[in-house]
Amino acid sequence: MKNRTVKEIGGYLELDRYGQNMLHEDAVALNCGRNCLAYLIRAKRIKRIALPLFMCSSVREICLREGVEIRHYCIDEKFRPTDVTLSDGEWLYLVNYYGQLPAEDIEGYQKKYKRIIVDNAQAYFDSPLSDVDTLYTCRKFFGVADGAFLYTDSALDCELEQDESYGRMEFILGRYERTASEFYGLYVKNNELFDTEPIKRMSPLTLNLLHGIDYGSVKEKRTQNYRYLYKRLECVNELQLRKIEGAFAYPLLLKHGAEVRKKLIQERIYIPMLWPNVLDDAEQGSMEYRYAEHILPLPCDQRYGEAEMRRICELVCRLAMKGDK
Repeated sequence: MKNRTVKEIGGYLELDRYGQNMLHEDAVALNCGRNCLAYLIRAKRIKRIALPLFMCSSVREICLREGVEIRHYCIDEKFRPTDVTLSDGEWLYLVNYYGQLPAEDIEGYQKKYKRIIVDNAQAYFDSPLSDVDTLYTCRKFFGVADGAFLYTDSALDCELEQDESYGRMEFILGRYERTASEFYGLYVKNNELFDTEPIKRMSPLTLNLLHGIDYGSVKEKRTQNYRYLYKRLECVNELQLRKIEGAFAYPLLLKHGAEVRKKLIQERIYIPMLWPNVLDDAEQGSMEYRYAEHILPLPCDQRYGEAEMRRICELVCRLAMKGDK
């Protein structure tokens, strides 16, 4: 077996090493967002947690895996918790849906509840608040196969294995040269992989790629695209949204959103249903059920510009008008 501790010299070239400043440089760099939560559960010895009913099932599965007692709470029309009272030692898991939760609201929840965890998976460009445990996910904003950041004042008293990403980059590289549909199966498998992955440090490959990103440009492009969609679709959107910067997506709520989603996909505009598990977990007719079924997270990321946003708006408006007839 070759000795990997002796540095190789010469041979063929690998991926270049990048040295730009990285967003969240001072955070704990881990392999995935759900393991940021697992890290916190172990480091802070969390035994009970309140989770929103409107969210991905993977968070619940991590809590169950770690032996944490769970109860669910509801949100209002602006994605804020409603009627939450924490018991002794219980933590509040607060999701910043689509980056729509203002910093002052988060500060208010911290003052009120003390024990909160902020999930900024959909708000990568929102700064963490001092003394608030906060997690970020890289895959939702950049072309990487894994990676997450955690801000916390607690640390695990153990050495973590470092992740490796080279074996699961095919769907990222494949879409660069071909179509998303050709590699969608690999994308799904990569997502499922983290259901059983242990807590690891972020891979060297992902760290390197994140050091090569022009974060200012990415934020600006996402902001411009979001504002274009906001201006054109505010009149048909049943949500009252904030104007934000560096958006994850533009959440559009339509009466017949599920039907519009299907038709947009036929037009090769891929709009996911983010949390289909909510249709099983929530009561039919509840706000959570309605949001899960009919919110369309319209893409507004750095790959696109005004031409793509215009195409989305024209199709959405035409389909929305047909659905209301």
